Amino acid sequence: MRWLPLAIAVLLAYSESARAFCGFYVARADTTLLNHSSKVVLAHSGERTVLTMASDVRGDPKEFAIVIPVPTVIRRDQIRLAAPAEMDHLDAYTAPRLVEYWDPDPCAPPPAPAPMPTMAGASRAMAPVVARQRADVLGVKIEATYSLGEYDILILSARDSSGLLTWLNETGYKVPNGAAPVVGSYLRQNMHFFVAKVNLERQSQLGFTYLRPIQVSYEAPKFMLPIRLGTVNADGPQDLIVLALSPKGRIETTNYRTVRLPSGSEVPLYVKDAFGDFYRAMFAHQAEAADNRAVFLEYAWDMSWCDPCAADPLSAEELKGLGAFWLADAATGAAGNNGGVAGGGIPGGGQPVFATRLHLRYDRDHFPEDLMLQETADQDNFQGRYVLRHPYQGEGRCEAMAGYRRQLARQTEEQARTLAELTGWDPAAIRHRMAETGQMLP
Repeated sequence: MRWLPLAIAVLLAYSESARAFCGFYVARADTTLLNHSSKVVLAHSGERTVLTMASDVRGDPKEFAIVIPVPTVIRRDQIRLAAPAEMDHLDAYTAPRLVEYWDPDPCAPPPAPAPMPTMAGASRAMAPVVARQRADVLGVKIEATYSLGEYDILILSARDSSGLLTWLNETGYKVPNGAAPVVGSYLRQNMHFFVAKVNLERQSQLGFTYLRPIQVSYEAPKFMLPIRLGTVNADGPQDLIVLALSPKGRIETTNYRTVRLPSGSEVPLYVKDAFGDFYRAMFAHQAEAADNRAVFLEYAWDMSWCDPCAADPLSAEELKGLGAFWLADAATGAAGNNGGVAGGGIPGGGQPVFATRLHLRYDRDHFPEDLMLQETADQDNFQGRYVLRHPYQGEGRCEAMAGYRRQLARQTEEQARTLAELTGWDPAAIRHRMAETGQMLP
């Protein structure tokens, strides 16, 4: 039985403290590595998946590696390095957003203005030469070895978790405590392990000051994200964002509730300068209200347009770079089942790509199972958006002005109440902040 690998985690565009990853990090000697942030994009159709991962870690090890469960032996032609800017663009395009409206003059209302969107917002080659005899004794098999840019890559299989973890430790890595039971569960599913070791010296020679994203293409009948390894060296609950691309429609979880994040509410004007604080508090409050057991939908929209846009839609070349193989297949007439990362393109027009952004806060107690996913035909649009409404500032002497001012007082109070309900913040503190910033309350 082959299972789809890898949990998806992305650094929140609005949070510097987000941390999440599908596998665990292993470091040499006693260096402690903690997950800080990861950015991963999943392009999926049928049984074929292209997964692009970008990672960041805290700590200052000279070498580290990323260990991730995969469903089968990955070939060299199924691995490439991607451009970070493409991932950043998709992250920005799907991120929650603020929109602003300006009330017209009640005495001479012009045509309704269009909304104006704003955003708040390893040193030596890893080894065929690393003790293959010892690996045999421990029941570890090095299925494949590759060198790709600043990465040295191994594909491993093993009889049991004890042998695999012993081999990693003896090869010079300190494996996080608590990894054995989770690793063992994946081995019982006949999964392999993808080990990407970063050679920082080679990275420096290549002129990069960051780790380029790794992209892996594969086919597997089960559509799942193994997130449990991500808790092994995590220092608390982790934020995991799934950015998914599909030609068919929205992607959702099947073994946890998929819930639409509250959206469309008017919030006080001061939120514009504190959007990150607002969104972190709002998400934490909503996750807690769901007992931290829900997966939240933050964005679902066809890539051909958006309203409003937090960033420009991605081009066909960017989407293909992120693994949307069906674009190339449509252009070339290829069936697209060779497991590689396709090339080619579609000339002109909107792209047949539906983007989904899912967000969860998880730990081993509240998310004991890996995420099971499904590709749906649902193409209903949704986005996490929050509205700022600027009142009309003119004097005006018409009869309509008096009614407008009464309505404005009610709206202002409602905005304060809404913000308290969304975030759990103290209503009195919200009202004080609104008055302090010039948004008067009745």
